[in-house]
Amino acid sequence: MRATRLLIQLTIYYVVIGVVVFAAIKIWPAITGWLPIGGVEQLISQPSKNPLHATEAVRAAHVSNLGQSLFWLTVAVIGALLTSLPVSWVYMGIRNDEEYDQSLINTILVLPMVVTGIVIIVQNSLALAFSLAGIAGAVRFRNSLKSSGDALFILLAVAIGLSAGIGAVELAALLTVAFNYTFIALWISEYGERAGMKRYMSDYNPATNPDPVGFRPAADPEKK
Repeated sequence: MRATRLLIQLTIYYVVIGVVVFAAIKIWPAITGWLPIGGVEQLISQPSKNPLHATEAVRAAHVSNLGQSLFWLTVAVIGALLTSLPVSWVYMGIRNDEEYDQSLINTILVLPMVVTGIVIIVQNSLALAFSLAGIAGAVRFRNSLKSSGDALFILLAVAIGLSAGIGAVELAALLTVAFNYTFIALWISEYGERAGMKRYMSDYNPATNPDPVGFRPAADPEKK
């Protein structure tokens, strides 16, 4: 069953990443001061700060030179990629064949890294933020998503990038865990589905439905 395989794959992935991060922190405790983590704590504990002022969330405790800054940025970008990767697996697993969109998968992986960089650029400058908005408005990106469900994946990708950019990779990880397992639960339970209506998700167990909506066998060219 594809759902079971996807659940196992996700669980193993998260466990391995968690073990690696835990071991790295245990071996090098001082490394926590150079990592893009802890932003959530500062955001929650300082809610009264003026949002137009420079935030202290986007700052590691001991980053004080170019090498440490590059390390922080590298970990933030890699963290955004690693947290968005399992989201792409969920999309590939649950989406029906009829409206499957490979470009959306690429967007899920690349967009968080781009947003991470943008947040770091504009974090302390209101003028830069307005300039970026003007540039985006001039370029006028237009892409009609095939479903509101696809919009959720895009929103999550943006949230991952924002979290990594403000130094809260732990928030990005938590968001992806909750998102992925919730979507898989909806897929398995077929929550809200009605017979004869257009499906967003594929049949989670093709063995019980050999011809799910969105899949049609290719015609034999030799048969007339």
